[in-house]
Amino acid sequence: MKVSIKDIIKYPLRVIPVDGGNVMHGIKNSDNGFIKFGEAYFSYIQKNRVKAWKKHSLMQLNLMVPKGQVLFVFLDTYGLFREEILGENNNDRLTVPPGFWFGFKGIHSEESIILNISNIIHDDNEVKKKKIEEIKYNWML
Repeated sequence: MKVSIKDIIKYPLRVIPVDGGNVMHGIKNSDNGFIKFGEAYFSYIQKNRVKAWKKHSLMQLNLMVPKGQVLFVFLDTYGLFREEILGENNNDRLTVPPGFWFGFKGIHSEESIILNISNIIHDDNEVKKKKIEEIKYNWML
């Protein structure tokens, strides 16, 4: 299956100002990029730590960063990289179809939290992994 960087879609999310703390929108079942609900899970990443590389064969990702700031890097089947930064100051959702190698790096002064709303339940049999050095990318910002 061929995938192109253009297949990753970035959606701006609404922040609703509320006394005592803002409300950050995530995803509704009527939003573009929502297929069906499989599971929601959180990943934590510390500053300057990198978690890479994974590729899902079936899972569509809907990635959001409600706390901190994270650099996401995606590699398509044409050898092109795409970088996206999500976080408190750029409240967006990335919808990522299956087939991309990807990794991420914490770039906030504190630990960051990533939320993924996926279309399927995690299954180790549908995800491939590579060691960080197997894909040449400069993680230095």
